[in-house]
Amino acid sequence: MCANYDPTAEIDFEAFSQFPKPNFDYPIETWKDYAAPILRKSADEYLTDPATFGMVPRKHIPPGVKLFDTMNARVESVGEKRSYSGAWKNLQLCLIPCRSFYEPSYETGSAVRWRIGLESGRPLAVAGLWRAWNDADGPSLSFTMLTINAEEHALMRRFHKVLSR
Repeated sequence: MCANYDPTAEIDFEAFSQFPKPNFDYPIETWKDYAAPILRKSADEYLTDPATFGMVPRKHIPPGVKLFDTMNARVESVGEKRSYSGAWKNLQLCLIPCRSFYEPSYETGSAVRWRIGLESGRPLAVAGLWRAWNDADGPSLSFTMLTINAEEHALMRRFHKVLSR
């Protein structure tokens, strides 16, 4: 799925009225390791928390280990992948509020950035997983978007490089 997206602006949070509005700043466009709001439910309250995009932030990848991206977790294998399986098994589910997300289309032979969102412009939410970290300056959260194989979807099949058909 996406490598970046537009988090929902504060004014759009009325669509998620059970959750508090964010009380922190975040960029208008989110990329790997950028902080953005996630929506979670604890046993007795609805939470809107800052979290970094990517289940394993780069600062938590040990030196000498090849950098890898964890912004997207495929539901077909999420329970088997080390980066996601703990959160999956513990049901650490969240919603990722956004206005749109971006995908590269390779129909022309090279990547063309497409913005995908609702025609009405209203916010939407993407399903996600979250994880807690113990950082030197205190606890933090990170998250990933849950994705599915979309090869048969009329619109979404137009994105990502096709190796062969």
